[in-house]
Amino acid sequence: MSKVTTQEFSGLRSYFWPIHAHEIKKIVPMIIMLSLVALNHNVLRNLKDALVITEKGSGAAVLPFIKLWVMLPAAIISTLIFSQLLNRFSRATVFNIVVLSFSAFFLSFALWIYPNREALHPHQSADYLQTVLPLGLNGFIAMYRNWTLTCFYVVAELWGTIVFQVLVWGFANEITKFTEAPRFYSVMVIASNTATILAGQLANAIHRIRNTSALNSWHQTLSHLLLVIVAVSILVLLTFHWMNRNVLQNEEYLPKEDEKKKPKKKKLSFRESISCIFTSKYLFCIASIVISYNLVINLVEVIWKDRLHLYCPTPESFNAYTNNLTSAIGIISALASILMAGIIQKMGWTRTALLTPGVLLLTSVAFFGCLLGGQSTLALAVFFGSVQNAFTKAAKYSVFDTTKEMAFIPLDTDEKIKGKAAIDGIGSRMAKSGGSIIHQSLLLIFGTLSASAPFISVIVIAVAALWIMSTLSLGREYRAHTSSESLETA
Repeated sequence: MSKVTTQEFSGLRSYFWPIHAHEIKKIVPMIIMLSLVALNHNVLRNLKDALVITEKGSGAAVLPFIKLWVMLPAAIISTLIFSQLLNRFSRATVFNIVVLSFSAFFLSFALWIYPNREALHPHQSADYLQTVLPLGLNGFIAMYRNWTLTCFYVVAELWGTIVFQVLVWGFANEITKFTEAPRFYSVMVIASNTATILAGQLANAIHRIRNTSALNSWHQTLSHLLLVIVAVSILVLLTFHWMNRNVLQNEEYLPKEDEKKKPKKKKLSFRESISCIFTSKYLFCIASIVISYNLVINLVEVIWKDRLHLYCPTPESFNAYTNNLTSAIGIISALASILMAGIIQKMGWTRTALLTPGVLLLTSVAFFGCLLGGQSTLALAVFFGSVQNAFTKAAKYSVFDTTKEMAFIPLDTDEKIKGKAAIDGIGSRMAKSGGSIIHQSLLLIFGTLSASAPFISVIVIAVAALWIMSTLSLGREYRAHTSSESLETA
C-alpha cells in the first residue's frame, strides 16, 4: 500500500511530505498536536530525573524503588480510571479532563508544592528510618522522604503513557484512513523526532535566560519550564477542538464505517497470556527480544545516571546534560527512520534486527569497562554511557520497533492479536519490574550502585547474548514463515 501511495510523489517529497493538497487541513493540526505533546513529554522526562536524583539525600538508587513500588501501581490505577472515564464520557470530554488534570498538577507543583517541599517532606521520620534500615534501602528512604518529587516523577511518566501514546496516537488511529496511514504516519514520526530535538534545546534556552540569580536559578528554571508545559497543553486542547469543529465534522476526512469496524480483541488472563507465549517458539523468540531490551536498558540506565549524578551534581547541570542528550537522540532517530527502508532492503530482517543488540553490547562493554577506573575515568564513563543511551534508544525507535512489528506479519490473525497483547502488554512490564527487582536485590547485598555495577555488567552481557541468540532463532523462524522474499523486505 505504501509503495502505491508514495509513487505519486518524487524525490525528497516522497520521504518528507507525501501529502495531497486536500489532506493538508487534516494532517497539519495532527502534526501540531503530536509535536506539542512530544515536546512536553521530552521536557518532562528530563525534568523528573533531574528532580529526584539530585535532591539532597537522594541519588540514582531511588529510581528502582519508584519504578516498582509507585510507578507500577500508579500505571494500573490510572489505566482503570481512564477506562472508567471512557465508559462514561465521550473521547473529546475525556481528552479535556485528562489534559487539564495534568496541567493543574504541573501548575500546582510550580507555584506551591515545589517551593514548599521542605515543609511537606517528612524529614524526621525519614532520618529515623535511615538509622534502622540497611544501607541498601537508602533509595527507598529517599523515595519516601521526597514524596512530592516522587509524585512529580510518576505524573511526568504518565504523561508519556496516557497523553502521548494513548490519547494522541489513539486519536490519530481513529481518524486516519487505511490509505492515509503509511504516508501520514511517516510524516508524524519525523515531526515527533523534530520535537524531541527542540525539547532539549528549549529547556536549555529557558535555563540560560533565567540564570540571572545564582540563588534561585534552578527554581526559576523549573517554574518557567512548567509554565511553558501548561501553555503548550492549552495549545494542544485548542488544536484538538479546532479539529473537532472544522475537520471532523466533514465525513470526507473520516474513515468509512467498514474501516472503523475492527475485530474486538479478546481480553486474555495473565495465565492465558503466558501460555500463549510458551506454546509458540516463534512468539517466545519475539518475547525474548522485547524482554531483553527493556531489562537491559533499565539495568544500564540506572548505573549511568548514578555516574552522571557524580559528574553533574546540581539539578541545573544534570538537566542541561540530559537535554542535550535528548536532542542528540532525536537527531539520530530521525536519520535512522529516514534510512530504515533502505537498511532492511539491503541487509534483510535478521541482520537489521541484530543492529540493536550489537550496538547495545559494544557500548555497554565500553561503559562498564570505564567504571573499573573509578573517579579517574568518570568523564569517560559518562560519555560512553551517553553514547550507549543515545544509540540504543535511537535504534529502538527505528530499527528495533520496525523489525519487531514486521515479525508479527507472517502470523495468522488470532496468533497475532493474542501474541502482541501478551508481549507488549505483559512482557515489557515484567522486564521493567525485573530490572528494578535486580537493582534492589543487589543494593541490599552491596549497599551502593557502584559496588553492584560489576554484577550488573555480567547480567547485561548475558542478557545481550541471549537477545542475539533469540534474534538469530527468530530470523530462521521468520524466513520459514514467509512465503516469499518480498514479504521480508517489504
